[in-house]
Amino acid sequence: MLKKILTTLTFAVAMFAAPVALAQDNQSNAGADAPFEVNINTADADELDKYLDGVGKSKAQAIVDFREEFGQFESLDSLKNVKGIGSGIIDKNKDRIVL
Repeated sequence: MLKKILTTLTFAVAMFAAPVALAQDNQSNAGADAPFEVNINTADADELDKYLDGVGKSKAQAIVDFREEFGQFESLDSLKNVKGIGSGIIDKNKDRIVL
């Protein structure tokens, strides 16, 4: 009887945990729903955060702030002038960043 209760309880927990695990996995793929291109000279911080891998809210805002202070980006390499943006982030997103 105890074995049957434990089996039922384990099954119930698994049923409730599976959708949560799947939802978390989908959220970890930041670029999964990304448009093919993101213009870093026109996108706002929310778009940069949403569509670029490795770019959260603070880095996205830093990109916008840098652009507002110094003007438009002229190359992907110029993104390295933004605090927190390095070669790794640029490499992850180079196929979807446009100027």
